Amino acid sequence: MPRGMKERLCRGLEKALHVEPRELPAAAGGIVLFFLLFLAYSMLRPVRETMGIAGGVQNLQWLFTATFAASIGIQFLFGWASSKVRRKAILPWTYGFFILNLVVFAALVLACPGNIWTARSFYVWLSVFNLLTVSVAWSVLSDVMKPGQMKRLFALIASGSSLGAIVGPAVTAALAGVAGHLWLFLAAAVFLALAMLAGMYLHRWRDRTSPEGAGVGIPLPADCRERPLGGNPFAGASAVFRSPFLMGIGLFIILLAGTNTFLYFELMSVVASSFPDPVRQTQVFGVLDAVVQGCTMLLQVFLAGRIVRKFGLAALLAAVPV
Repeated sequence: MPRGMKERLCRGLEKALHVEPRELPAAAGGIVLFFLLFLAYSMLRPVRETMGIAGGVQNLQWLFTATFAASIGIQFLFGWASSKVRRKAILPWTYGFFILNLVVFAALVLACPGNIWTARSFYVWLSVFNLLTVSVAWSVLSDVMKPGQMKRLFALIASGSSLGAIVGPAVTAALAGVAGHLWLFLAAAVFLALAMLAGMYLHRWRDRTSPEGAGVGIPLPADCRERPLGGNPFAGASAVFRSPFLMGIGLFIILLAGTNTFLYFELMSVVASSFPDPVRQTQVFGVLDAVVQGCTMLLQVFLAGRIVRKFGLAALLAAVPV
């Protein structure tokens, strides 16, 4: 491509996406991070649903209870660990831990295929995996970007998660009949490792950028990212209970999740009764996830913004349960 045309194309992208030239590497790194992360997670979601059915649809309520308990416990453990280690080390440590977990699950599936407790453990594990890896990814972006950059770039970066959430289940649906759960676990581990490298790249990009954003190549002095977060693992919960606003958000999420849970149980029952073969179940869940995520992305692009502009954010939130 001629140099002049390349420069015009870059300027057009910068104007359309509201990205400054020096921010392009960070925006690209963030998109890649979320694409790979959600690609790995979305590949595993249909497998989780199949394993949930393998443990008995009538036992899903207990798996939900175990997931709740594990999520609460791991949050406090993660909060304690985060207060002790450097902020820059949180993402590689967390992702490295989950990569090791995926290798262990692959070994268990290879050694004991069809084991019911492996299925149940993986069902609970994936929810904890999603909770921590996504929150850590957003925390990295909050560490490396200034408030003005966050407002302009976060929506663009989040498009990577939408794309990964569409591609992931489609890949699983296509490969479920050819590659077993073992290979899906290993593929997800590879994608998560690449996501970890993307997150580490964002920290290196920030290290080369001046605090005022004057350009790339100016080394930063040691900053807060080199220090632990401090505090205690109960600080987040206490902050929620002190804020009526955060309490309202929590209540909204609880009510919406409660409704979704009833519908989810019904969906699992329908799939279990209609498709007895586990491979077919994984394919069905993969197709369903791909269709749902595709429709969600279309609604986000063409409808959500119009509702917010015309009626406000409160109307959009009220439209979700409707």
